[in-house]
Amino acid sequence: MAERAIARVADTAGALLLLRPAGAGDIEQVAAIERASFSDPWSPRTFGGLLEAERVWFVVAERADGRLAGYIVMWFLVDEAEIANLAVAPDDRGRRVGALLLDAALAAAEARGIGTFYLEVRDSNRTARALYGSRGFEEIARRRRYYRSPVEDALVMRRQRVTAGPGRSS
Repeated sequence: MAERAIARVADTAGALLLLRPAGAGDIEQVAAIERASFSDPWSPRTFGGLLEAERVWFVVAERADGRLAGYIVMWFLVDEAEIANLAVAPDDRGRRVGALLLDAALAAAEARGIGTFYLEVRDSNRTARALYGSRGFEEIARRRRYYRSPVEDALVMRRQRVTAGPGRSS
């Protein structure tokens, strides 16, 4: 495993994952996970272009054998962040990999003082919607016919961190 660790975490089976910044050598595996996860996938070139982008947080979850279990892309927009892409390899679904990646992204953004997050999710993606809801994301809008292949609405979700103050907790 590479040593640029953001975190070392365990999935539900107790298998260790290294969360680390994505590198050029990861693009092939990331693109394969993307194709297995989405009907209108991002291209390897798109992912490659994110590697040096200034306001992008592109992190992979790597197994001890070097296989990627998932990835997340988040970009920073002034004082807000958007979860742009999150996917888990088919063999690793249901093992908390997505939750671990999402939690790491939220923590990284909050460490930068960011408290408002956005994302879009397919209306039919109940698993992702449940994950996001469990992390405080709420539906704020619907983009009709946003997704292609198949055509489907996107739900826009937002999470706002509650700041501590008199009578409040964060």
